[in-house]
Amino acid sequence: MKNNIKELKTFLILWSTQSLSQLGSAMTGFALTLWLYEKTGSALQTALLAVCSYAPYVVMSIFAGALSDRWDKKKVMLVCDTLAACCSVAVLALLKADLLQPVHMYILNALTGLMNTVQQPASDVAMTVITPKEHYQKTSGLRSFSSSLVTILNPVFATALYAFAGMDIVIYVDLATFTIAFLALLFGVKLSMPEKNEETGQESFLETVKAGLVCLKENELVLVLILFLAGVNFVASAFDAVLPALILPRKNGGETVLGIVTSCAGIAMLFGSLIVTALPAPKNRIRVIYLTMLFSLGTENFLLAFTEVPVLWCAGQIIGWFLVPVMSANLDVIVRTTIPVDMQGRVYSCRNTLQFFTIPIGLFLGGFMVDHFCEPVMAASSAQGVLVKLFGTGNGSGAAMMMFILGVLGVVICLGFGRVLRRYTYTER
Repeated sequence: MKNNIKELKTFLILWSTQSLSQLGSAMTGFALTLWLYEKTGSALQTALLAVCSYAPYVVMSIFAGALSDRWDKKKVMLVCDTLAACCSVAVLALLKADLLQPVHMYILNALTGLMNTVQQPASDVAMTVITPKEHYQKTSGLRSFSSSLVTILNPVFATALYAFAGMDIVIYVDLATFTIAFLALLFGVKLSMPEKNEETGQESFLETVKAGLVCLKENELVLVLILFLAGVNFVASAFDAVLPALILPRKNGGETVLGIVTSCAGIAMLFGSLIVTALPAPKNRIRVIYLTMLFSLGTENFLLAFTEVPVLWCAGQIIGWFLVPVMSANLDVIVRTTIPVDMQGRVYSCRNTLQFFTIPIGLFLGGFMVDHFCEPVMAASSAQGVLVKLFGTGNGSGAAMMMFILGVLGVVICLGFGRVLRRYTYTER
C-alpha cells in the first residue's frame, strides 16, 4: 500500500487538486443553469449553455491535440485554467453590475469550452506520463471516483449556496478552488515527457493533425469504440437537456429535487468507481463496454419516462449511472495500451472531436424537442388518451415523452454497435 502511494504521489496531487477545481467549476455551471431557467423557463435556452461549452470543444479538439503535443503540457494546463477562471470573473463582474444576460453566458461558456479543449489532451497525456502502466485501471477508477463526487456534490452545494447566499458566493468558491489547483500544479507537479523523435519534431502543424487521424484509423477497434460512444453521448446529452424540464415544473419537483436527483447519478458512479478500482481485469473488455451501456440506456430513460415519483427518479439515475465507471475504465485501458504515448495527445484530441461531436447536437435537439414537439403534443392530447396515461399531464409530461424516445434510441444504438464490436478482439499489451 505504501509503495503504491509513493509511486502515485504525483498523480494523487494532480488528480485531487484538479478534481477540487472541477467541483468549483461544476457548481458555477449548475447555478447558472438554475439562474437561466428562472429567467427564461425554456429547456432549449438552458441547454444552449452546454451547447456553447461543447461546440468549440468539438470543432477545435482535432487541432488542440497537435498543439498539445508541440507545447509544454504543464504550461498549457496552467494557462488554460487561468483563462477559464477569468471567464468566471467576467460572469461575476456582469452579475454585480446587473448586466448579465443569456448572450453573455453563451459567449463566456464558449470561451471556457475553448480553454477546456486545449487543456484536455495535455491533461490526458500528463496522467499517462505520471502513472505507472500497472496502475492504469486503478487510476482510471480514481478519476471516475472524483468525477462521481463532483456529480454528487456540485448540485447539492450549488443549490444550497445559490438559495441562501446568491450567485456571487458560488463563483467565489469556484475561484478559490481554482487557486488551490493552480498552485498545486505550479509547485507540486513535475512532468518528465518522453523525448520527441526527429520525425515528429519536423512535422508541420497540419501533418501533426493528420498523424493523429492516421493513427486512429490504423487502430480500427479504438475508432469503432469511439463512434459507439458518440452514439451513447448523443442520447446522454439529450437526457441532460430534458432532465430539468422533467423535474423543475412538476408539483413534486423543483430545484431541490433536481439537485438530489442529479446527485444520485454521482452516488451511483461513486460506488461504481470503487468497484472498478478493486476489480481484476475482465476477460473481454469490449463486451463489458457495450453491455454496460445497453443496461444503462435501456433502464434509466424508461424509468424516468413512466414515473412521477422523486424516489423512482433517483432510482433511475442510480441504475443508469452505476456501470458507467466500469465502461469508462475498460475503454481507458484499451486506448492507453493501444496508442503510443507520443501520439496520445493527437489521438485523444481526434477522439474528443469524434466521440463528443454528438453532445451539442443532443443537447440542442433534446431541448428543441421538448419545447417545440413533445410538450405541444402532450398539451393537445386527450385526457383519456394513451399518451396521457403513459406520461401524465401538465408541464413536464412532454419531457417524459422525450425520455421514452431516448430510451428506445439508446437500446437501438447499443444493439447495433454490439453486433459490430463482436468482430473485434483485444489483447492486453
